[in-house]
Amino acid sequence: MGFMNWRAKSADVLQQGGVIGPDERLPWPQTAAMGVQHVIAMFGATVLAPILMGFDPNVAILMSGVGTLIFFFMTGGKVPSYLGSSFAFIGVVIAASGYAGSGANANIGVALGGIIACGLLYTLIGVLVQVIGTGWIERFMPPVVTGSVVAVIGLNLAGIPIKNMAASNFDSWMQAVTFVCVGLVAVLTRGMVQRLLILVGLIAASIIYAVLTNGMGLGKPMDLSALANAAWFGMPNFAAPVFSGNAMLLIAPVAIILVAENLGHIKAVTAMTGQDLDRYMGRAFIGDGVATMVSGGVGGTGVTTYAENIGVMAATKIYSTAVFLLAGLFALVLGFSPKFGALIQTIPLPVMGGVSIVVFGLIAVAGAKIWVDNKVDFSQNKNLIVAAITLIIGTGDFTLKFGQFALGGIGTATFGAILLYALLNRKG
Repeated sequence: MGFMNWRAKSADVLQQGGVIGPDERLPWPQTAAMGVQHVIAMFGATVLAPILMGFDPNVAILMSGVGTLIFFFMTGGKVPSYLGSSFAFIGVVIAASGYAGSGANANIGVALGGIIACGLLYTLIGVLVQVIGTGWIERFMPPVVTGSVVAVIGLNLAGIPIKNMAASNFDSWMQAVTFVCVGLVAVLTRGMVQRLLILVGLIAASIIYAVLTNGMGLGKPMDLSALANAAWFGMPNFAAPVFSGNAMLLIAPVAIILVAENLGHIKAVTAMTGQDLDRYMGRAFIGDGVATMVSGGVGGTGVTTYAENIGVMAATKIYSTAVFLLAGLFALVLGFSPKFGALIQTIPLPVMGGVSIVVFGLIAVAGAKIWVDNKVDFSQNKNLIVAAITLIIGTGDFTLKFGQFALGGIGTATFGAILLYALLNRKG
């Protein structure tokens, strides 16, 4: 496949339940609809991360689009991925900037300097991988390890919708209504509607929520005033970095976690598409690193390939990189539209939580699919122990601290799985 030279597939493929590969695309209207769905899938987390750090969410949206386009071009349009705000930065950014937890981060500059340092380290790791290849990845990350790590990426996020996105019993029931809506769309519909199961399920659940709350007074009603008052066009609040040695030393090691996340995501997409994407691993790391530096340079969060969007690919079986080109362009435009940000904010939190349950679950199942496809033998104790420990420490968010730097659940699970397998595999 030449760069940006996708093989066009007819929309009939949707009716037949076919797979659209990275080097293929649907007609442009359907491709654009899929791009919109990916933007919505990433939106909740990409906006939440900057809010938790005191950054401007509109800058984060804008830079998720810019970062996705940088990644697209760095990988030659070969790797289907969306880049959004990384949660791995939250703890160290708060520590480095002394953020109090509400409002704008008055010390955002030193955090941005640290994010740029992290992006630079990440880029250098990518260059190293590009030069020496990915053989070490195959040696240290066999299918039992990669399957465990991918599963953990979904399981580690499970507490977010269940614990943080349902404030009442009514909200919990609405989460259930939402994932049932998505499930019904996935099973009972065909064609493009089925492929847009996340978007259609979300809209259906939002309508039900509005009827029950605004119409029948059962829960917190949807408030459209912010949407009505928001401007159609507005500049995000850009910010300049300040380079502080302490902040850079504190934030730069997050690059290790980003490498682990990106590695797991690419392994998941490789398993789903049946195409070997390992040869693009170095370029993917470089693209992610450069995107993080560019984002930090203007006031945005560090970025990473997004598990939410991998979950959408798993559900839709559409892996076309053309979708992510359009998704990146949509996000870039929407970063300048407070109206769009307000529209997404009107989606009820429990509805977004119900969608998140589906998406995170799909990621976890993608990890199990790696085991099945590669016929991992769990009668071997080394495989059994590695998978068992990895799943629990990742899901339970097992954290190890090295001074001020904390390695959370996904990081400890990833490096724990690699090291544990290397230790237990010594006797074959």
